[in-house]
Amino acid sequence: METEIKIKKADLSHLQDIVSIINAGATSIRKDKEFDDWQEYRPAFEALIAAPEADIYVALSGDGDVIGTYQIHFLKGLAFKGRPRAELESVHVRSDQRGTGVGRLIMEHAEGLARAQNACMVQLTSNREREGSHHFYRRLDYDQSHLGYKKMMI
Repeated sequence: METEIKIKKADLSHLQDIVSIINAGATSIRKDKEFDDWQEYRPAFEALIAAPEADIYVALSGDGDVIGTYQIHFLKGLAFKGRPRAELESVHVRSDQRGTGVGRLIMEHAEGLARAQNACMVQLTSNREREGSHHFYRRLDYDQSHLGYKKMMI
């Protein structure tokens, strides 16, 4: 199945599916804080794809269905002699596709983009409730090196 999967930059035609996938994976901190109408995400999506330091990607099945998504942001900083960091956000695989290799392909794709930008590291956060995701990232040699904090402003 993996050979049929294609990862490409998302476009507006993918937005409804992206919103569906990320909202389906919402944990307690986000539950009931997201919008039902996918069209309300359009301005944020358009701003994201227009930003030079960020992109959003989709994983497509052989039939063209959106089965996964992720965002990548390149952050500037002084550490590591100014090399950028690649930060992944909203890494999601459609629930019926988990365990099929889609997530691994997404992560390989993101790491390839990070290497191409000479990033010093790839970093991400994962909600503490997503234990399956934590196991997945550890299997891919990601180190849980930091303790993260968030303050919801909505």
